[in-house]
Amino acid sequence: MSTSPRPPGRPRSPDADAAILAAALDLLIERGAEAASVEQVARRAGVTRATVYRRFPDKTRLLLAAVESAFGDPPAEPEIRDVEHLLAGAAYALAQPRWRRLLRRLYGAADDFPEVAGAYRAGFGADRDRVRRGVIERARARGEFPADTDPALVLDLLTGAVWQHLATRPDTTAAGEAEEYLRAVLRQAGYRPAAGDAAGPAGPGAP
Repeated sequence: MSTSPRPPGRPRSPDADAAILAAALDLLIERGAEAASVEQVARRAGVTRATVYRRFPDKTRLLLAAVESAFGDPPAEPEIRDVEHLLAGAAYALAQPRWRRLLRRLYGAADDFPEVAGAYRAGFGADRDRVRRGVIERARARGEFPADTDPALVLDLLTGAVWQHLATRPDTTAAGEAEEYLRAVLRQAGYRPAAGDAAGPAGPGAP
């Protein structure tokens, strides 16, 4: 008989992890952050509340993990080659109906459940915005924007255009149409891509 000590508790179940995140994401999209309670997540996932809390100490961290899982757990600082790559990634997100519904829920969370919106901004949004501003700064240095362009304001303009698209365009919008819309918005800010710039295929990533 083995005398080696047994590890405390049972190992975590990957199936339970996946079920919890899927349930949290579904409830967030269907009902919003305020209504997506840990109890409801546990019930839908087929686990106990204690199982959820062992993985996520509070609802805010649970919902953040669910949101990141929806976008494929992208890095906090994504690799974005240039403005065209940035536009292609945003357009890809705008062409996914489920992502569109999720993004609208996140927008609404600023009022309904500000803890989630604030935590997302602190944990992921600030780093990703810094990367995006850097992309715009480099484009300005290459002459793709006027010399007096403020990268932070251009990023605000692009972000506002994304929310405008989410609010006014159908969820069946194709990626190409969304990309042309976003590019037209940046052209109003003086954006003129350098010859030969190409985004290449866009992949999943947090918008």
